[in-house]
Amino acid sequence: MSMSGTAYRARRRTTARSDRTRARILEAVRELLSEGTFHESTVEQVAERAGLSRATVYQHFRSRLELVDGICDTLGDNPALLQIRELVSDPDPGRALGETIANAVRFWASEDTVLAQLYGVTAIDPAAQAFVDRQRADRRGTMEQLAATLGKRGALATLMVLTSYETYRELRLAGLDDRAVTRKLQQDAQTLLPA
Repeated sequence: MSMSGTAYRARRRTTARSDRTRARILEAVRELLSEGTFHESTVEQVAERAGLSRATVYQHFRSRLELVDGICDTLGDNPALLQIRELVSDPDPGRALGETIANAVRFWASEDTVLAQLYGVTAIDPAAQAFVDRQRADRRGTMEQLAATLGKRGALATLMVLTSYETYRELRLAGLDDRAVTRKLQQDAQTLLPA
């Protein structure tokens, strides 16, 4: 019995160490994305940034696609996204719509430096395109739930536009700050999808 307990503790330590190493690699990728240099970076540069060997990076991520997938997984834990998943089925349709939009803006704003890089290179980087496609499909499923909560047939396309990164970026480029973007999108939602 003590051997299995020892083996369990050793495996737990190894898993914790592996999780920390994986987190260091993903933090290096996040930094490179934020700096706008990930797409020109080599695995060696990711490893160097993480303070690890190239072989260690390959033990955790076999390709650039898996590195981007890893970033995608970390984005899924963003508090704003977690809040959206709860809000879309709120029994108060007005609250569900308004708060979903507010949290969509909060998410885009909190991850803008990373997302700008991923969205910006989809034409030339298959890993980025795969990320954007998965993100869009996930958002579509969530917005389908919100459309059902609102009881609005045909609302999906409008919800996809109102909660898209592209819409967020266009409004930011037009000079609106995040608070103004939220207000504008919430007003547009009330006009286009009245309760």
